[in-house]
Amino acid sequence: MVKRSYRTDEIVVHWDSELCIHTAICLNALPHVFDVQASPWIAIEADSAEEIARAIEKCPTGALTYERTDGAPGEQPPAETTVIPWPNGPLMVRGNVEIRDAGGELFTAGPRFTLCRCGASQNQPFCDLSHRRIEFHNNPRVVSPDRETAQSPQDIDPRIGP
Repeated sequence: MVKRSYRTDEIVVHWDSELCIHTAICLNALPHVFDVQASPWIAIEADSAEEIARAIEKCPTGALTYERTDGAPGEQPPAETTVIPWPNGPLMVRGNVEIRDAGGELFTAGPRFTLCRCGASQNQPFCDLSHRRIEFHNNPRVVSPDRETAQSPQDIDPRIGP
């Protein structure tokens, strides 16, 4: 896993390559700051800390994060945690999110993550765009007619039972 940090007196930008799925949202938001053809690919001096922070907060995966070093407030996660299934793609998670391992130990935490929904990611629990390779198709809202009349979980899934 490659993690890089880029600094000025006002902001530190962190990039975690393991979480990046190349949505290009940062590139489109500030192409003069985020340029994959340049080295380094983040020109942190090319815009204000406020504009860079605003662009980073659009990153759906949490691959880009920042710290303000000038006393300005950092990113504030939404008050409510939300999970949004992206059509034919991952789960977009926003809020004060903690990801724990099977033993309950904290694996990572942050305000934004994009989690695998197709099951094919080689970077579990995170999305690595495998849903495109396997042509994953799924309605983002799973509706079962059994749910309307269910009296217990067993009515929805007969495998659940005494």
